[in-house]
Amino acid sequence: MIFRIDLKIFLLLILFYFTKQIEVYGLIMIFAIIHELSHLVAGLVLKMKVKRITIMPVGLSIEFNILYSDLNEKILKSNKLELKKMFIAIAGPLINIIIIFIVFFLNIKLELKHLIIYSNLLIAVFNLLPIYPLDGGRILKSVICLIKGKRKAEMLINKISNLMFFWMMFTFSILVYYLKNFAILFVMIYLLYIVTKENKIYRMKMQMYKILDKNWKSDYSLIITFLWVL
Repeated sequence: MIFRIDLKIFLLLILFYFTKQIEVYGLIMIFAIIHELSHLVAGLVLKMKVKRITIMPVGLSIEFNILYSDLNEKILKSNKLELKKMFIAIAGPLINIIIIFIVFFLNIKLELKHLIIYSNLLIAVFNLLPIYPLDGGRILKSVICLIKGKRKAEMLINKISNLMFFWMMFTFSILVYYLKNFAILFVMIYLLYIVTKENKIYRMKMQMYKILDKNWKSDYSLIITFLWVL
């Protein structure tokens, strides 16, 4: 298992410190880590092995190894792996929703209660956006995979992610203008980063699909490589 720290986290700490929102960011980070740990627990329950854990500016990033047995076991037009991906993706926002309900009935300071509920609601709603690779995008992609197949899912989720991204940028731009909140600006930059990165990966996958269309009968090593990249 590989363990890494994304150095951009220190830039974010400086940003929130000077905007006097370091306490809010600290609380969001705590619940974001709990969110990601629920993904980890879900993966372990499904007997998946952790490949890499990275401390990110918005929590943890956890990657699992792919089992060939899951790829080979077909469920509708996709494979068993997609069901596991859905279960793992749902676990994150679910734990935030559970925390909201628990805290709602706790007898604690009203200000702290509101802050905890706000932090978890923000994490849950943001992660459920249908933008890949956020949890909502992962869930939607897996559903499409099971119904339409892998290639169709790649194409549809890329279009949905980009449309949702442009709508979010328009909305966030208005919020930044009126609220003068630099934290929203960071969310915009983060969304731009992940969507740009996924668009590059998508183009690479489409190229690999074209190669497989021409060579699948004669070169099985390409198929194996392709499955691991996905």
